Amino acid sequence: MRSHLFDPRHAEQETQDRWARQNDKMARVVLGPDVLAAKGSMVAFQGDVRFDHEGSGSIGRLVRRMVSSADTPLMRCSGRGEVFFARRAEDVFTVELEGDAISVDGANVLAFDADLDWDVRRVQGAGTLTGGLFTLEISGRGTVALTSDGPPVLLDCSRQPTSVDLQAAVAWSANLRPELRSSLNARSMLRGGSGEAFQYVFSGPGFVVVQPSEGQPVPQGGGGGGGGGLGDLFS
Repeated sequence: MRSHLFDPRHAEQETQDRWARQNDKMARVVLGPDVLAAKGSMVAFQGDVRFDHEGSGSIGRLVRRMVSSADTPLMRCSGRGEVFFARRAEDVFTVELEGDAISVDGANVLAFDADLDWDVRRVQGAGTLTGGLFTLEISGRGTVALTSDGPPVLLDCSRQPTSVDLQAAVAWSANLRPELRSSLNARSMLRGGSGEAFQYVFSGPGFVVVQPSEGQPVPQGGGGGGGGGLGDLFS
């Protein structure tokens, strides 16, 4: 049998790293320690692997997830083997947390080490016009795999204030507390607006990751399927 699929470029990447990108669109993790992942993000696995619904873990976190419009249903991946994660052929990158934290839009969370701490946080100043804005804050020591609808760009917020469309902001340094700015005024509302009504405004030492898209609708998938190191985002 012959096929271009047998080219080494399409083969599983052999590496000693626990987390590895197979290509721009897929990540692989070797289990031992458990991994939490967005439900529906598993595309393949090898070995003896189990997938279970992951609860909130505390009453406070449960309440915050219930009121959050950006909640990400999670599953726990446990056992022995390798699991491959991807979502809608979006770009995948990893972040290595080194005792610090990152804030992430829930729609961009792919998977992360289960030993990491996480919680749902409300964006200050997000009122009724925005429907309330929530992010996932992940902290500790371990790896986080995120997705971007297109190749991501890393912007330095320490040089000058940085404004980002709400749907284009993927993740940012957890020490940054974005302000919500509206470009609406009476005249633009009467004329239908510009389509860019609200933005995050970041200021201070840290970074924000921006995707070249305003994102895609997030389907509710099934269960089977600043400043730490930014992993391969810097490379």
